[in-house]
Amino acid sequence: MTDLITPALVRLDADLGSDKHDTIRALAAVVADAGRATDVEQLVDDAFAREAKSATGLKDGIAIPHCRTTGVEVPTLVFARLAPPVDFGAKDGPADLAFLIAAPAGGDNTHLQILTKLARALVRPDFTDGLRAANTADEVVALVAGVVAPEEAPAPAQAEKAPAAAARRLVAVTACPTGIAHTYMAAEALEAAAQRAGVTIDVETQGSAGSTPLKPETIAAADAVIFAVDVGVRDRSRFAGKPVVSSGVKRPIDDGDAMIAEALRYADDPGAPRVEGTASAGETSSSGAAESWGGRTRRVLMTGVSYMIPFVAAGGLMIALGFLLGGYEIVGPYGDIAVNNTLFDLPDPSALGLDHALFGSGLAAYLGALFFIIGKTAFMFFIPALAGYIAYAIADRPGIAPGFIVGGLAANIFNVQTSAADPVALPATGFLGAIVGGVLAGLVAHWIAGWKVPAWARGLMPVLVIPLLTSVIAGLAMIVVFGKPIGWLMDQLNNGLSDMSGSYAILLGVVLGLMMAFDMGGPLNKVAYSFAAAGVGGASLASDAPELKIMAAVMLAGMVPPIALALATVVRPQLFTVPERENGKAGWLLGASFITEGAIPFAAADPLRVIPAIMLGSAVTGGLSEAFGVSVRAPHGGIFVLFAVDGVLGFLVALAAGVVVGAAAVVGLKSFRPREVEVATV
Repeated sequence: MTDLITPALVRLDADLGSDKHDTIRALAAVVADAGRATDVEQLVDDAFAREAKSATGLKDGIAIPHCRTTGVEVPTLVFARLAPPVDFGAKDGPADLAFLIAAPAGGDNTHLQILTKLARALVRPDFTDGLRAANTADEVVALVAGVVAPEEAPAPAQAEKAPAAAARRLVAVTACPTGIAHTYMAAEALEAAAQRAGVTIDVETQGSAGSTPLKPETIAAADAVIFAVDVGVRDRSRFAGKPVVSSGVKRPIDDGDAMIAEALRYADDPGAPRVEGTASAGETSSSGAAESWGGRTRRVLMTGVSYMIPFVAAGGLMIALGFLLGGYEIVGPYGDIAVNNTLFDLPDPSALGLDHALFGSGLAAYLGALFFIIGKTAFMFFIPALAGYIAYAIADRPGIAPGFIVGGLAANIFNVQTSAADPVALPATGFLGAIVGGVLAGLVAHWIAGWKVPAWARGLMPVLVIPLLTSVIAGLAMIVVFGKPIGWLMDQLNNGLSDMSGSYAILLGVVLGLMMAFDMGGPLNKVAYSFAAAGVGGASLASDAPELKIMAAVMLAGMVPPIALALATVVRPQLFTVPERENGKAGWLLGASFITEGAIPFAAADPLRVIPAIMLGSAVTGGLSEAFGVSVRAPHGGIFVLFAVDGVLGFLVALAAGVVVGAAAVVGLKSFRPREVEVATV
């Protein structure tokens, strides 16, 4: 492999300009002079673009301008000891040591791993002191070779930290936009600061050289988590409920000791910020080498659903608010109102047939029309979002665009139809098509990403080649191969729903209730929820439409498990540990808000008795909801969207019945064969 740095790429005590842009141009010229640049202007442009995202100046006089670029074909490192120093944006002053790191676009992981070792070394004073004391270019090359040598391994550092493992444990994630330098320097700085503080820290670097996810048991054992990132944290839900310190990726490099101290304070503070979510960290599998096919399938589906739900929840609630303000008749004239009226020229509800507008108000009718439009727009994206983020879970960022495209096809987002007087539309395959299309797009994108291509084409792969070819292959497959069969299946499902009445509808409610409670937010739960939420999109349906009754059954069944368990902890507290009783207090609000995951801590501790009990309660509620003809136009919100419920009394009775049955079943099963728990000390 070509050497990362040679004497020709070193400049000592050099005047390379008065500002960072002149210096970067001069460093790029060194790359060109050494015969390592295929396009020096592209290298400069990419380095400037990275610099524009955030300054690359670090404390203690170091600057690391860097980029991934098509301007080089081999990883290249230029070092300059600057005289005079140049300001690269560090808080403590200008830099006298500058590295330009140029990584080939699409370069392999071997090259990137070498660059990450260098990045970690830059936060070690012994390394930077050696660079300042070097007298020749050969000495600099030797110093760099010493820190990037393949035989160097992190085992000694891990061994040094081991004695502190019995004290406090932290986990961290570091990530920067390019994933080359700051990601790994921040990790090194946090590890060094943790060692000085006598605590153990495990860091997941989400960088260009790949990422080894933290093990679920490591996350579960941690007292707090540190997110030092300039981009989103992958699989953030793994850390749900942990006290969290968040910052940009540069903060630990500048002040790692303060971040460690802050994380330890947060670990002892019940009111500290926490990672959003209710599932414990150990319950969410992350992608790793040992991940099973079942675990991978669950992760892929849950990623798509977790990104989809905000579209459904926000859109559904906006639609419900539109009905609250403008009345159900708003589905007719909403377009006329939005186009023809303003806040200063309000519509006349009676003239537009809006007999149920709130207080007969023109303002309420106007706002109701706008809320309805916003909500319907959000709903148009939930199926593309489901497909897009399923593809993302498989192929990372290159899968997002093709996934959204096949999701748009699944929703027939711009209403492709024949031009006949009685038009026939392209089959809309709905959420089933989104799942199939998202998986297909992800697999194709992942396959294409593995192609071996010439160096000049690597930069085009993620932004052009992968999205284009994946969209062509997956899009054609969805239209030509899968569209009609899945569309036919969706039609049968919809026709079956429309034909359901009496005992069949009650049976459907029972089945949906069982699905909602079985895995409490897992894949089966989300399939039932997605099935129901898709029907709410037809918001112009009459209040007795089967789709809206299904949504009510699903929402009510999902509310039962946390509330039933909360009630059980009150009725028979001696059957539960102290932590379970505390979880029970939160279960009231979680259940009322339709967050089924509030039951997970109970089920994880005693699955053989808790899960059957809550399934029974949810099945009772689902069946009663259908029997009472309850319907709801909002896909989320629990008791907080009673204004969107038709049949409020039936809603409350079905919920109460299921809660009582579920709580009684839990108490009965636990009493029959009590667990041995030390409720006073647990």
